[in-house]
Amino acid sequence: MAIKEGLRPGGRSARVQESIHSAVRALLQEQDRATLTVPQIAARAGVTPSTIYRRWGDLPALLADVAIARMRPDSEPVNTGSLRGDLRAWAEQYLDEMSSEPGRNMMRDIQACATPGHCVGILSTQLQIILDRYPDAPNPGVERLINVVVAPTVFRILFATAPLAVEELYRLVDIALGQ
Repeated sequence: MAIKEGLRPGGRSARVQESIHSAVRALLQEQDRATLTVPQIAARAGVTPSTIYRRWGDLPALLADVAIARMRPDSEPVNTGSLRGDLRAWAEQYLDEMSSEPGRNMMRDIQACATPGHCVGILSTQLQIILDRYPDAPNPGVERLINVVVAPTVFRILFATAPLAVEELYRLVDIALGQ
């Protein structure tokens, strides 16, 4: 079930959503995700389980929504003064955050999302901010950065025994920049 769009951005709906998201985050700090249930979340959030089922449909969809909300950055990417430096700093921070246990869990949760394009949208926005800072620099484009830097990073985090080494990540950035 898709997350309902068009709900008022404030008011009761926003308060209920924040209460439920907060309950999920708190419970995930306290217990293993495999033991998490909708009734537990509802009790912690002070709502009925039907409220959660009506809005999200099931637990995986709720966990995906919480993960997407957590992926939204709090600030713009670091400005190092160069396109290469900004991309390296962004990629290293992304690798660090996503290769952590909470990061890997977020990526797994997002796989259950009915609209997985949200992740690419969030990443694309961050990368476009960096590219826009340097209008005179050769621009590899967001799609190339996603394909050459992000995709191998995510693949290694999810499916390899170890994430990329930082030196390899930097090499991918250089490849994306045509260097």
